Amino acid sequence: MRLAPDPTVTPADVSRGKSALVKDAAWASMVGALYGGVILTGFALELGASPWHIGLLAAIPFLAQAAQLPAIALIEHIRQRRKIAIAAVSISRVIICLLALVTLIPDAQTALRALLVAQVCITVFGSVAGCSVNAWMHQLLGGQGLGDLFSRRLFWSTVLASLGALGAGHLVQHWPGSEPLQAYALCFAAAGLVGFISVHYLAQVPEPVMQRTGPREPLLAMLRGPFEDAEFRRVIVFMVAWNFASNLAAPFITVYLLQQLGYGIGTVTTLWIASQVANALTLYLWGRLSDRLSNKAILAVALPAYLGCIVALPFSALPEVHALTLPLLYVIHLAMGGASGGITLATGNLGLKLAPQGRGTSYLGAVGLAGATAGGLAAMAGGGLADWFAARELAVLVQWTAPGGAHHITVLNFRHWEFLFGLSFLCGWYVLHALSRIREGREHSERAVMQEFVAEASRSLVQLSSTDGLRGVLLLPFGRLRDRRLKPR
Repeated sequence: MRLAPDPTVTPADVSRGKSALVKDAAWASMVGALYGGVILTGFALELGASPWHIGLLAAIPFLAQAAQLPAIALIEHIRQRRKIAIAAVSISRVIICLLALVTLIPDAQTALRALLVAQVCITVFGSVAGCSVNAWMHQLLGGQGLGDLFSRRLFWSTVLASLGALGAGHLVQHWPGSEPLQAYALCFAAAGLVGFISVHYLAQVPEPVMQRTGPREPLLAMLRGPFEDAEFRRVIVFMVAWNFASNLAAPFITVYLLQQLGYGIGTVTTLWIASQVANALTLYLWGRLSDRLSNKAILAVALPAYLGCIVALPFSALPEVHALTLPLLYVIHLAMGGASGGITLATGNLGLKLAPQGRGTSYLGAVGLAGATAGGLAAMAGGGLADWFAARELAVLVQWTAPGGAHHITVLNFRHWEFLFGLSFLCGWYVLHALSRIREGREHSERAVMQEFVAEASRSLVQLSSTDGLRGVLLLPFGRLRDRRLKPR
């Protein structure tokens, strides 16, 4: 297995590398589904985690992005990004496997502390790998036609992640033994092993020799450059605002569903899968729009939709959990998944597109570090606020009084975790303001994006009018997504 940079990278090598990138992302997403997300939160709650612990657990991956600082220096010194990424990812996979041993610790608090330490190690090595891969991809792909490639990566990622989450959630909820921690141990071991499949594909992606744009800059000078660039600084401000607003509430949705609404982990997993399925079904459309219009235009539509879903969560259980609560939650998660697909695609492309060629390491590292710091602080703030809001409630009632008596209708009722959803929605208004200040070429209105989105969706649905059309839609992931060429429009 060759890990040193390739002296020559041909278009055929790039094409094979793109295929390998799709497979790497797909298997890596299954790792996250088997060990992270709902499963990791459920495991922490099983160990007796408090809201502060949940917030800290969610903050660790963001704060671990500080490892990008030494990673940038390491990349510039060694100048072998593939070797650094493969080594760091492999170590993180081994630690994920070792998480299975945490379930053997008899004392729950000791096991919880071990989980937090392991999460720090996993995410630190993941951060080093991510920084290396970002700089690697920035040079290899050149910022052109990224919408289609990233939509394919995200499509297959959501497919395998959904399968992994479904299996893990079913295993934990229906574990035949009396000790559910054994089910979590099996999930962690499987996640680590599956992770090495993604490492295999990542190693097949070609790596061009790093370009030198001038004398080597000191690390602080490299990081100062993106913040001194007035145009790119607007991207950084937007990413900081978005990461803070979203992570003030998003890490606690699982806890809200498990504890406050009282659903089982299997049901919560299916809600997460519903979101991922919607994400996958809309990614192809978002990818085409990203190449045709702009990332900023997509964000102008997807962000308000996502924020609306966040603030809609508390209203699904008014005045208490009822028969329609779960169906409403599925609808909200479907809409949230579709919106988050556009957000993930557009925010990922935005930094790659606006970072100057030859300076991808420092620019992408700076925006990633700034956004991650905001996300980590937001998650910790959310955990602390959740403790404070636990004993508080805000209710708005409408009273109708008539000769036959008085009737009360609850129109708003925020309790505990629901306050975080409201605060996240309010912070989202500044996110939209920060987005409006970014310049990304030609401007497109939200109406134009919606018209194009509906047109793309309609073209896909028209294919259902015949048997051949139906076959084309069903084979979309295997044919149309894989074979569509990447080229700027």
